[in-house]
Formats: sequence, structure tokens, C-alpha cells
Amino acid sequence: MWPRIVEVGSLSVPTYGVLIAVGFLAGITLAARLARRSDRSDLDPERITNLGIVLLLSAIVGAKVFLIVDSWTYYSADFSRLFSLSALRSGGVFYGGLLSALGVAYYYTRRHGMPWLATADVMAPGLAIGHAIGRLGCFAAGCCWGRETHLAWAVTFRDPAAHSFTGVPLNIPLHPTQLYEALGTAAIGAFLLWRYGRPHATGVILGTYLALYSTFRIFVEFFREEGARTFVIGGFLSTTQCVAAGLVVLGLWLVRTAPRRA
Repeated sequence: MWPRIVEVGSLSVPTYGVLIAVGFLAGITLAARLARRSDRSDLDPERITNLGIVLLLSAIVGAKVFLIVDSWTYYSADFSRLFSLSALRSGGVFYGGLLSALGVAYYYTRRHGMPWLATADVMAPGLAIGHAIGRLGCFAAGCCWGRETHLAWAVTFRDPAAHSFTGVPLNIPLHPTQLYEALGTAAIGAFLLWRYGRPHATGVILGTYLALYSTFRIFVEFFREEGARTFVIGGFLSTTQCVAAGLVVLGLWLVRTAPRRA
């Protein structure tokens, strides 16, 4: 839709990268502010900021690895594709980044004596808000496109650069799945912020995020272009939907068991 935010001669700045950076800064700033306002002395805003930087790096690696595993048939047919420009430009698979970040966050908090679930609760609203901004970057670049549709709110990509960057089909009306996710995730982030400001047991905010976003993602996936997904259950559920289903269960378990932790 608008793959380059600035273009001077042969040099250009991708809109996707700029919005991903803005989303990260917004998310980590929000997490640090929530930690600063918390009545817990073991939530250090500086440590939260450092953790955010570590999680960003781990999420990038995890998203790329999950993409390669999910598309192994494509990459194993020609391993040089792993080092291609398209692989470098690809943002990877969100759930690969999320799972990697959760694992690294658990290790980091344990190593530095930080409360694991309380830290995750602080990070969750910022993650949702930052993710919403990042999805606007997806829309600008054209990646994560939806199925063909002729609904009134369908979007049509026409910029050849978007097709070159992501492979999005041009001149075909598509479901704006990127905007579905941006709006839905922003709403989830707003709800988490409201919920965080009210009395809650440790782990409730993280559990609510996992349950709400994963349920929403399962639904949105049905509007994604089938050729861009890998199916693992009868050609009906994608790999992403299966991972999301597992995280819904985990999220509900965290919320349900919260009274015991309280």
C-alpha cells in the first residue's frame, strides 16, 4: 500500500521497519511506565527496558526460525533461499517470536531475580499496543494479506514495490487482514491497560492477553490467503491456529489459577 516511507534515488526507508520500531518504542515505554507506577518494589523500570531490548532480539530470531520450520518444504528445496533478500526482508511468524520471547523472558527474570508473572503482566499491554502499530507496517508493506473479497471495505494493492517485497497480488480486492489485526489488537491492548489498573492477581494480565489475542488470531486466520499458510489438520487449521489454540488454553489456565497465586 505504501511500502516506502522515504525514497531518495536508489535509497529508501521501508515503512514496515519504521512502524515496527515505533511499535517497539511505544510498547517498551508503556511497560516501563506501568512498572514505575506499580506498588511492587521488585519491578525496576530500567530492568524492564533492558528486558524489552533482549526480547526484541529474541523475537526476531524466533519469528525467523518459526518461518523456516513452517515453510520447510520451500526452503529445503533450495537452501540458498535462506539467505535470499526475500527471507531477509520477511518479518517471520509472530507466534515464533512470541514463544521465543516468553522463553527468554522466563530465563531473564529468573536470572535477575525479577518476578516472572508480574513482569509478564507489565509487558503484556505494551506488547499488544506495539503489535497493533506493527500490523500497520504489515499493511503498508503488503505482507500477511487476506483472501480475495468484494466486500465494501476490501483493499487493493497496486504498488509494484509491495509485490516485489512481499509477493502480495496486485489489482485484486483483498480482505484487509492486517487492519483487522491492528484494530483488534489495539482494542485488546486498551482492555489490558484498563484491567491492569484494577485489582488483579499475578498472571491475570498475561493470561488474558494470551486468551484474547489467540482467540482473535484463530478467527482472523480464516480470512488470510490460503497459499500463504501451512495447514496441519485436514486442510482446515493452519500451524498458526494450532499454536494459538494451545496459547488460549494456557491463557485460560493462568486466569483460572490466579486466585491460588493471590
